Amino acid sequence: MQNTKWTKKEDIKREWYIIDAKDRILGHVATKVASLLIGKGKVNQSPNMDCGDHVVIINSAHIKLTRNKEVKKMYYSHTTYPGGFKEIRFDKLLAKDPTAPIRKAIDKMLPKNKLRDGMLKRLYVYSDANHGHEAQTPKPINL
Repeated sequence: MQNTKWTKKEDIKREWYIIDAKDRILGHVATKVASLLIGKGKVNQSPNMDCGDHVVIINSAHIKLTRNKEVKKMYYSHTTYPGGFKEIRFDKLLAKDPTAPIRKAIDKMLPKNKLRDGMLKRLYVYSDANHGHEAQTPKPINL
């Protein structure tokens, strides 16, 4: 009889990855990063354990969208007060906070459960090429 081996907290090995988002499509970068944060490529991945890796994204200010969506894509929010509906275009959001579009895209791709906050804590997004994670020696990922 074979026993099923369950993943324990001690068995999780976290890697560091770096992704250069310069002139890359937002959706392609977000899907790859969400997969790394969840830990989909690992052998011992299980849905009830947070098995993902650390991901550093640089040059987020130079992210691209396809088919002229820079001026068409809108982000919506509501303050829960009457008349509190807010909307902002992608290009204005990128000018205001260059890391926000990538964070929002990845946040919506992660599972909606208690593990999501831990996954988002392992995401580091920088608007330029300078980051403070050289000591962790992140492995570059080419998209």
